[in-house]
Parts: sequence; C-alpha cells; structure tokens
Amino acid sequence: MTLEILRPYMKGIMAPLISASRRIGLTPNILTVGALLAAAAAGVGFYLGSVLMGTVFIALNAVMDGLDGALARAQQIEGKRGDFLDHVADRYADIFILVGIFAGGFASWQIGVFALTGVLMSSYLGTQAQAVGVGRYYGGVLGRADRLVLLFIAGLCTMAFPGLIFGFTILCWLLAFFGVMGHFTAIQRFAYVWKRLD
Repeated sequence: MTLEILRPYMKGIMAPLISASRRIGLTPNILTVGALLAAAAAGVGFYLGSVLMGTVFIALNAVMDGLDGALARAQQIEGKRGDFLDHVADRYADIFILVGIFAGGFASWQIGVFALTGVLMSSYLGTQAQAVGVGRYYGGVLGRADRLVLLFIAGLCTMAFPGLIFGFTILCWLLAFFGVMGHFTAIQRFAYVWKRLD
C-alpha cells in the first residue's frame, strides 16, 4: 500500500489529463474499459514475447486506471455502477497481465499461479471487508498501484538486462514477490477485518 498514500499528491499531475479527457468527451467508464483493453494488450504482448509491448500497455493501463476515478470525482458523477465496473475491470486486468507473463514463458506456471492467487486474494479481502460491514479496506504492504509501478520497472529492467538472475528472469522474480507479498497483504487485511467483527 506504499504508493496509495501518494494519491492526494497526484492531483497536480492528473489535472491536465482530466481537462484533456473532458474536452474530448471521455467518460470514466470509457477510461475504465480502455484500461482493461490496455491490460489485455499487455498480456498479449508478454505472451508473444514482446516485453516492450507489454510494458507500454502496462503504463497505459496505469494511467487510465488512475484517471477514471479522478475524472468521476471531478465531474461529481461517482456512482455504484462505475465503482463496480472499475473493480471488475481491475481484476480482469490483473489476470490478463499476470497470465500473459507466465504463459509467455517469463515464469513457470507454478510461480504464475502463486502470484495470481496472492493478487486476487488481497484484492478480494479489500472489498469483502465492505461486504461484512467493516468498510472497504485497502491496507497492507502491496496495493494495485504498487504492482503496476513494479511491473513497469521490471519490464524496463528486462529489456535492459534480458538474461537470467540466479536462474530466473526479472519478471519471474517479480511474480514470486507478488505471490509472497500478495498473500501476506491478504493476511493483513483478514486480521484487520476479523478484529472489527462482532
């Protein structure tokens, strides 16, 4: 959750993008769907062995994923449908990107599944807290913003140093990290919610 705390400081950076989006008629839902399509393209890129394509579309996904909510708040049109769409799109985006990486041979399927379950469970616990009446909770060590930034950096590093490190690619090491930290974050969120239940 280290990068989530920086969201309030992103307003200055996001303001020009919000203005541009409004001028060309983009809506938050269009941006959400666009972010999902970018994630799918990133997954395809990694599957095809193109780290450049995967990395570029991860960056595009990250920008649009941050912009959809910011645009909704700026237009004061936040709603349950948009929130629901955003969460569904984010989970599919996680699946597309991570499956693309290990299906493309950058990591074994075992490590890929470990990473995918950690990511999905940590996200699930964040929203399940709201379902049981505690309120949505996204605390913990590894949030989605962190993952996207790390994936982008790992993509750049892989292009610069495509070789193996102790027998594994940089992306493989990152997926293993996602698995460990994802499940650890899920445990943190579970403990937080459990303590607040009657």
